[in-house]
Amino acid sequence: MANVIVTGGAGYIGAHACKALKAAGYTPVAFDNLSTGWRDAVRFGPLHEGDLLDRASIDAAFATYQPIAVMHFAALSLVGESMKDPGKYWRENVTGAANLADAAVAAGCLNFVFSSTCATYGDQDGVVLDEETEQLPINAYGSSKRAIEQLLADFEAAHGLRSVIFRYFNVAGCDPDAEVGEQHVPETHLIPLMLDAIAGKRDALTIFGTDYATPDGTCIRDYVHVSDLVDAHVKGLEWLKADKGSRVFCLGSGDGFSVREVVDASGTVTNRAVPVIEGQRRPGDAAALVSGSRRAAEELGWTPQRSDIATMIADAWRWHQSEPYER
Repeated sequence: MANVIVTGGAGYIGAHACKALKAAGYTPVAFDNLSTGWRDAVRFGPLHEGDLLDRASIDAAFATYQPIAVMHFAALSLVGESMKDPGKYWRENVTGAANLADAAVAAGCLNFVFSSTCATYGDQDGVVLDEETEQLPINAYGSSKRAIEQLLADFEAAHGLRSVIFRYFNVAGCDPDAEVGEQHVPETHLIPLMLDAIAGKRDALTIFGTDYATPDGTCIRDYVHVSDLVDAHVKGLEWLKADKGSRVFCLGSGDGFSVREVVDASGTVTNRAVPVIEGQRRPGDAAALVSGSRRAAEELGWTPQRSDIATMIADAWRWHQSEPYER
């Protein structure tokens, strides 16, 4: 089976991508430094421990596995942290991506699937974000991802590196089989934080900001199930293999849910009360981000199967009641 290097393959989305690649007939090679990823999450192919800031470790992975493609998930992604320490995000995300692209070109591996973000659009309320929307990032995380998109365009012009770029925002849910799931230290994502509060693992869920210009005052986001997301990434790989050229796709349901709506849905799905504390806004958070995916539907044939809010919460709840990863 053909090998695909999956950076961040021991992390939340990367581990799900590895499962999807395995099911599609590939051998996923998880490239990860395990700083935030989990060895236990690498279940569908080999683990190559390396760091994107260490070019030699990237070259070693390419030499060992001779992949046909790269699927790039590894990145720092905390908006608040990126506001406080932007240099860290530019070093880790942009320099790491440049090293990876250089190594891919040197190895003759010219298919590159990149996990970008709707954070590149910034705060554009009332707009369904699509591939033609102007990118106006308002934090260093979004800026770093936007820079990588430009980097890939430059590498195509100079070296013929073809890329499929996916922009999406809030990924949720877990593998329906609960083989892999979502676990971060520290945890920052809404649904796992909420489920921890429901399960009594933390005192309460803090809602950051209740005075946004939204119907209930809390942030609105478009959620996509992680299994649907990685299905799109596999379709993106097939797009490149079919020599259809570089392309950008947005991934989302087109429906935004506020934090309060997600809290209410979680109470319904789990049949438990959600303890909530209202806190202040976080710097860099946009009021509303909703992503359209018409192009992905029309050109990739991508149709989300599990991206309704109740299914995402139910799948995440199943994982959160299982045994967690261990270092």
